[in-house]
Amino acid sequence: MAITTTWKVNDMTHVDADGGVIKAYWTCNALSDTTPAYSAVEGGKLLCTYDASASGYIAYASLTENNVLNWIYDSLKEGSETAAEAKARIEANRTARVQNQIDRATAQATGVPW
Repeated sequence: MAITTTWKVNDMTHVDADGGVIKAYWTCNALSDTTPAYSAVEGGKLLCTYDASASGYIAYASLTENNVLNWIYDSLKEGSETAAEAKARIEANRTARVQNQIDRATAQATGVPW
């Protein structure tokens, strides 16, 4: 049995005039390969500010999903965490929730005793 975690940018809002992203909607989904499948989703909205004249600026048309996911991981940091640690924390939490669902399902049975 395996649990896989998938991050996705579901939608973005940007300014047409300069291609600056102002919102990014995301989800992190942990899914078991069991039958039935169990899942746990976390998601949110990242509000972005940008400076179109900054050296690291990437216009909407040139963005990759990986660029935006890195912004999201960075926004999820707590305390002295790195973006990678924040990403791992969220994934571990979602995976634990799926595992709890599986454990609960395998510890229960349905039916009647007669």
